[in-house]
Amino acid sequence: MAVCPFRNGFANAPADRKSVNQATLKSTDTHALDTLTGGAFTAPTSGERAARVREWLASDPAVEQMQEVFRELSGRDKGAAKLLRERLDEIKRSRGQEAIAAEWAEKAQALLGQPKLNIADAMAWQRDAAKAGAPLSRDPLATLKGQLADRIKGIEDLQHRVQVQREAAVLLAQRIEVLSTKSWRDAQAAAAALGTDVPDWQAQAQSLLQDSNWASVDTRFPPLLDASRAQLQAVWDAFQSALAQAQAAAQDPAAPLPPVPVWADELRVLRGVAVEPVAKPSRPKVDPEARARANDVVREALARLEQEIAEGHGKASAGAAAALRNALKEHGKLVDDKIENQAHAALSAAGELEGWQRWRADQLRQELVAKAEGLFEHPAPVEGQEPQPPKPRFGGRKMQEQLRALRDQWKQTDQGGVPNHALWKRFDDACNEAYKVVEAWLDKVKAESAEHKAQRVALIDEVKAWAAANTTALDGDWKGFNRILHQFENRWREAGHLSEKAFAEMQSSWKEAIHAAYAPLEAVQKESLERRHAMIEDAKALGAAPQLRVDAVRALQQRWQQEAQTIPLDRKHEQKLWDAFRKPIDEAFNRKDQEREKAASALSDRDRVVLEASKALEAANASGDAQKIKTAIAALDAALRGQAQAAAAVQAAGVPEAAAPAPAGDAEAGADATPAAAPDDAAQANPDAPAQVAGEPAPPPKPAPKPVKAMRGDDRPGMKKAEPMPQGRGGKFGDRKPGMGGRPGDRGAPRDARGDGRFGGGRFGDREAAEDRGPRLGDVAFRAQREALEHAQSTLKKLAAQAHGEALTQLLTAWEQRAADQVPSVQELGKSVTPAVRTSWVQAIGASAGALPGEALLRLEIAAESPTPADQISARRMLQLQLLTRRNDPSPAQTWGQDTARVFAGAYEAGAARRLQAVLKVLLRG
Repeated sequence: MAVCPFRNGFANAPADRKSVNQATLKSTDTHALDTLTGGAFTAPTSGERAARVREWLASDPAVEQMQEVFRELSGRDKGAAKLLRERLDEIKRSRGQEAIAAEWAEKAQALLGQPKLNIADAMAWQRDAAKAGAPLSRDPLATLKGQLADRIKGIEDLQHRVQVQREAAVLLAQRIEVLSTKSWRDAQAAAAALGTDVPDWQAQAQSLLQDSNWASVDTRFPPLLDASRAQLQAVWDAFQSALAQAQAAAQDPAAPLPPVPVWADELRVLRGVAVEPVAKPSRPKVDPEARARANDVVREALARLEQEIAEGHGKASAGAAAALRNALKEHGKLVDDKIENQAHAALSAAGELEGWQRWRADQLRQELVAKAEGLFEHPAPVEGQEPQPPKPRFGGRKMQEQLRALRDQWKQTDQGGVPNHALWKRFDDACNEAYKVVEAWLDKVKAESAEHKAQRVALIDEVKAWAAANTTALDGDWKGFNRILHQFENRWREAGHLSEKAFAEMQSSWKEAIHAAYAPLEAVQKESLERRHAMIEDAKALGAAPQLRVDAVRALQQRWQQEAQTIPLDRKHEQKLWDAFRKPIDEAFNRKDQEREKAASALSDRDRVVLEASKALEAANASGDAQKIKTAIAALDAALRGQAQAAAAVQAAGVPEAAAPAPAGDAEAGADATPAAAPDDAAQANPDAPAQVAGEPAPPPKPAPKPVKAMRGDDRPGMKKAEPMPQGRGGKFGDRKPGMGGRPGDRGAPRDARGDGRFGGGRFGDREAAEDRGPRLGDVAFRAQREALEHAQSTLKKLAAQAHGEALTQLLTAWEQRAADQVPSVQELGKSVTPAVRTSWVQAIGASAGALPGEALLRLEIAAESPTPADQISARRMLQLQLLTRRNDPSPAQTWGQDTARVFAGAYEAGAARRLQAVLKVLLRG
């Protein structure tokens, strides 16, 4: 069946059309979003895109629009999309806070709607709301928080008033009881004031019962108030009845006496009746066994209380005191008076300890409140500016640790004393305010942890995909393979912080993925280790051989380098293998070096003398004395020529000093003495030469080689003006007979005249044979003398430059001071200055100063080819043109001495002195 060639194209047409439509729609949406955001998609740079997105966000766009823009922009520019993501996260967080705020507002309204409000529930609402992240600083929670705080404050004030009323009732009762110990007339006088105070107290107590917060007070306060009311009313009623009875008895002698003993005795005295003393009732007899048991029980409780008091345990001492009170209540009538007195004293001490601990606990609580309130730094107010909000002193983690420590300390303080609700409220408010910083930090940590976890999961997937696609190194580049794996490991280490639990869960997956990626490299490294161990064995064999084969060692090292450059290993392991590989080879080379050093250590006499002369020259260089350096150079040159050894041999043989060989300096100075060299030194200098027979005249010393100087013109024999033209051979070619002279190499010439080889004789001219300088120096002596000479030359140059600068400075100073006697000498000025020139300078400086010649300075600058100041350039060019027309006049380079004298004859100027110094610095060196 034939198949239409266009069938596939038509079949795919709808899909192609669909993809084109999707691309068109996507481009249309992108264009619309770009228009919406003000060109955020078409901006050329990331900074401009971020700026346009920021401007668009300032207009408060809808959440759906921001989500759509973020979806499209996140794939193009993550930096600009980050702004959108932060705004969306903020909106999401604010919506979540609104829901939380509504929930906790409902709970607060429920608490406020209850007729009986528990203070602990109200304070727990604020703490739990802060932990849940509710915005307590914004309405409606801020208003509800204030209402709860006012309600709590009202309840606490009401409870405090109850305690005050109770104390007032006790004081009123004490006033009434004190009147029973005084005269009834005093009581009658004070009855009017008590008649006013007691009803007032009753009215105040009744107002407490009518307060709206009375139902919310603690359950222990209403019974206290009722008991105080009943006790005060009973005492007041008894006082009134006793006082009325005393008044009636005072008016009617037949009336009964009041029940108050003091008043009754006073009325009896008033009636004339004698007062009989009241006999104390005798105690009934008690069983001795029961008394002993009671004493033991009370003594045991007393010992426990005294121990707790001695140790300072407030809470335990309160329990021990309660136990002692119960024991006294049960057995108080049976115990001895001594034990009873000790028990009461111990109870008093326990009460004091409890009060002291309550006071100390309040002090500790106040310190904790100050620390909690000090977690924020309150800036000082500035006039004319709004008050700045407080700033936290610590970051999130540090703030969390501080809050945890403060709350633990508060719990420990509450364990030993009565709680203080007012201080607790201040402390809890400060901690809740500081916990907002911790909440923000925890939210940030959670977001970062989620992001880090997503990055690590993506990295694990990337490593797995890479390991599946790269089962071997591309082009054999195992180093690049290893480098990529190390990059993966670095990215894992730098992927951010995770909790220990989350990291432990992901660590196993990461190890599996990275081990699978390392598997091909580990297999290759195993084979490389086998090859390297084999090369180490080869190195040991080469090092143990009696004759070290350098070519084999070099080839083995090249194999090792190729292996190391191809297959990477762990740095420490590879270093250990390399040390094991190079150890036998280094030992073999060290043995060879030791043998060479042993052979070189046996220095000859000539090497030793050269070394000593080199050390002397180095010491002279360090001294900085030019004369010493030159003397040391001459001594080193003598040692190199063998003259020092000859002099030492002559002195050892007892030859007079006049017969000793002259130093090189004397030979150069043209001394007439030509002493004979010592036989031993001559043999040492030239071992191949035959020994001189005793009694024969010594050969004349060889003259010093004549230095070659370059000469202009033709330097062929006879062409020099100072040498005569040699006479010709005469005759025609071939007329000369053998042995008649001519070239030494001719057939008739003697053998000695022809020379003995390549460089001797007249083959290359009439040049003398090379001077015989004796045996070759050792390596140590040669290097020492070369370095010493180099240092000496550089030191002499420095000294010469220093002397030149000092002489030039002295010369200019003499010109400035017009002191002719300060002009340096000819030796100090250098070889460029002749005595006649110096004399002219002295005369010019000694004469009276005249005008400064500008042309002389210009001629000097032309002679030294030094730059001229900008204002004198035109004059210099004019002078150069004039010099071109004066063909027979001497040039400035020839008359610079006379020009300098003309300048010295003029007056001293600082600018002219600088120009003259720059010129003479060049000319005096020439």
